[in-house]
Amino acid sequence: MAGKIRKTERGRVYFIGAGPGDPDLLTVRGARILAEADRIVFAGSLVPEESLHDLNDRGLWVDSAGLTREEIVAHLLEGVSKNEVVVRLASGDPSIFGAMAEMTTELDSRGIPWEVVPGVSSVFAAAAALRMELTLPEVSQTVILTRTAGRTPMPPGEEIEALAARGATLVVFLSIDRIEELVARLLTVRDPSTPVAVVARASWENEVVCRGTLATIAGEVRKARIMRQALLVLGEALDPERRKNARSRLYAADFTHGFREGTGPETPPPS
Repeated sequence: MAGKIRKTERGRVYFIGAGPGDPDLLTVRGARILAEADRIVFAGSLVPEESLHDLNDRGLWVDSAGLTREEIVAHLLEGVSKNEVVVRLASGDPSIFGAMAEMTTELDSRGIPWEVVPGVSSVFAAAAALRMELTLPEVSQTVILTRTAGRTPMPPGEEIEALAARGATLVVFLSIDRIEELVARLLTVRDPSTPVAVVARASWENEVVCRGTLATIAGEVRKARIMRQALLVLGEALDPERRKNARSRLYAADFTHGFREGTGPETPPPS
């Protein structure tokens, strides 16, 4: 039945997105399951454990920051073997750079049930911090989420230059420690005046926002001493003038759709 709250099951692993950092951005469902968990394996370098302890101060909290994939899976398996409610608490949303597939494959091979509880990604917390829409009518209707090659190589065709050349809004994760290299590569396909922003620790109390252009952003990032836990947003959707003049046809006075009959000419955008 729609709207029915599902019962939390023992002997099951829940991959919960903890959100970008602010505990208020944990979903209601995530908070409910977390409160019932017997074992929480969390990414200590990214998830604010202290602020989430109020939701569960009785379960076993296991910091996975220094663990290998095999050790993390072993903790999950141990919890399931004891018929516990087991949570793997990841930052943001588990579906974006969450290293979830390599763990769920192991669970599947053993017939262990698991499910995913979505979380608020840092890309959306960053957009909120920037007070922007990632998409704007007739400016950018596509958002590309990516990273640059580090220890994990990029698949063929997903080089940063190829993606940036499309002109869409580009969000780059896990690459700020190589900001000069990233900017140099972006400059081969995008104009130096292209608006750019970098948001570090989006939604945390010590959130830092840097704005600039491709020509200036590396200097701004180094000046702010941002080295990790940040993402870069690139594109014309960041331009205040483009944003001011963006108009959706859906809400135009002359636009008819299933819920409203168009009544007159569209009001022009503010000058």
